[in-house]
Amino acid sequence: MSHLPYALRWLGGLALRAGGRRLGVAVLLLLLGHLATPGTALALRALTDEALAGHGGAALAAALATAGLLLAELMLGHFAHLSYFEVGETMESRLHRELAEVSNGVPGLAHADRPEFADTVTLVRDELPGTRAALEALLTFLGLAVQAAVTTVLLGSVDPYLLLLPLAAAVPVLLGRRAEALTDAAREATAARLRYGHHLLGLATTARSVTELRLLGGGSEVVREHAASWQETSRVLSRAEAKAAALRALGQLWFAAAYGGAVLLVVARAADGTAGLGDVVLVIALAVQVATQVSGAVAQSGLLRGAGRTARRLDRLHAWSRASEPPPTATFKPPASAPAPTGGAPGRLDQGIRLEGVGFRYPGADRPALSGVDLLIPAGATLALVGENGAGKSTLVKLLCGLYQPTEGRILVDGTDLRELAPGEWSARVAPLFQDFARVELLLRESVGIGVVDTLGEEGPVRSALAGAGAEGVLESVPGGLDGLLGRGYGDGAELSGGQWQSIGLARCLIRRDPLLMILDEPAAALDAAAEYRLFRGFDRTAEPAARTRGAVTLFTSHRFSTVRRADLIVVLENGTVRERGGHAELMAQDGPYRELFELQACGYH
Repeated sequence: MSHLPYALRWLGGLALRAGGRRLGVAVLLLLLGHLATPGTALALRALTDEALAGHGGAALAAALATAGLLLAELMLGHFAHLSYFEVGETMESRLHRELAEVSNGVPGLAHADRPEFADTVTLVRDELPGTRAALEALLTFLGLAVQAAVTTVLLGSVDPYLLLLPLAAAVPVLLGRRAEALTDAAREATAARLRYGHHLLGLATTARSVTELRLLGGGSEVVREHAASWQETSRVLSRAEAKAAALRALGQLWFAAAYGGAVLLVVARAADGTAGLGDVVLVIALAVQVATQVSGAVAQSGLLRGAGRTARRLDRLHAWSRASEPPPTATFKPPASAPAPTGGAPGRLDQGIRLEGVGFRYPGADRPALSGVDLLIPAGATLALVGENGAGKSTLVKLLCGLYQPTEGRILVDGTDLRELAPGEWSARVAPLFQDFARVELLLRESVGIGVVDTLGEEGPVRSALAGAGAEGVLESVPGGLDGLLGRGYGDGAELSGGQWQSIGLARCLIRRDPLLMILDEPAAALDAAAEYRLFRGFDRTAEPAARTRGAVTLFTSHRFSTVRRADLIVVLENGTVRERGGHAELMAQDGPYRELFELQACGYH
């Protein structure tokens, strides 16, 4: 199905759901306004004929009718706009919500790692502000279609050959579609660079990055690179727009020739007495209207096809988000649906978490991030992951969280494959604090309470989590307490230090209910020794009883061996494989990479 019919159906359905009554009023007013246009031509013919016949009263009535129709043509569109403007706003809001849901509503990250997915999200996000214009284009297009039908009938009543005039519009329409295809292909080709430009603009305008760039003197370089990126993007787009403009101009020249032929035809008939002067005025007025209808239809159909492309991109995002492995091309069709996993997470861990031959390769990567990982994390145990950057620690953590599915092997929770658990069942039992934790700039109660959404309105759990995280000082320092705004991203909120933000992140982790897997992924990388001690002390207050009562597993990654040595089990990763495993004393007794790394770090304290 082409983009235009698809857009008509998609936009019409959205508009009806967003405000059917207002939409009905707008359609009625626009149709009346568009019908007033050919009505004006009829009134002008009557005015001409009656004036030439010397019928003063009839001529005056025709003149008043012409004035009334012109007034209706000018005013009804304005009143229609008042009706459909709110409908368009509601549609845009719903589409933004749909984009957010399709980007974040899937338990896992595999779909988001595809460049095609990111490019499509960028294109849709940039196109959604045009939703109101697309709705206006839809209504105008429908009005022009009715108007063109009436105009065609009137032209045919003067001379059957004049029925060919609207058909001459096929050439500019086809050339216009070719022009739009050129510009759309250019936009697709520049999507990745456009995303790069957005990133550079964010670096140059976001307070956190501007501070560092200014001190380093790199701000001018970022601005220069942004300008160069935008110049390259503009070059590609401008070249496509120039070709498109030439095609459109050719189409309009073709129609201008057809218009001239229609006028000459009716003038010749008037000269031989087979048509009246009023018919000449009618055809001239209607031919001008046909030109306006053609150019308007081409313009509106371009907007509508753009909306159709947006709709198809949204459909593609939905299809990708439903698939475990997003497709490499836009022609993807979801596989036949398999039975949805329905298993529930266990109430407690009795055996633990086992990894059997687990491997994972990121989309497009030339080598796996993990390979052949066999590991048992006993119930109630504390596991520390050690390894150089790029060894696979964070990937393994995300696999255990269920954010990725292994490309090889399986992960068992008390003997149940994670793939067999219903979506959200396992993630609800995971309490994570990552190194790149989210700085959720909401009210303090919301920034913590979002860890368990249904606690947002409850003060007790939020205060308990803040106390467990040792964040009472943050609560006292934020104006308004729990109802105080955090951050300055969009309001005059409290500006927190990195350590304070991290304590909020820890509180968000600790508020999770009955977790079976508690994770600290390099949380202390930017903390001093005292702050690190407070962080782990707050975490232990929840982790230790969770291990005793539910067999919960605690996992952390760290480059600080003073922290690592406290774990029950230490696993050393190297190039995505398990190089060593055991307790601190056991690994120190071996002449392996753990001992080498430990002694290398210990040298710094002598």
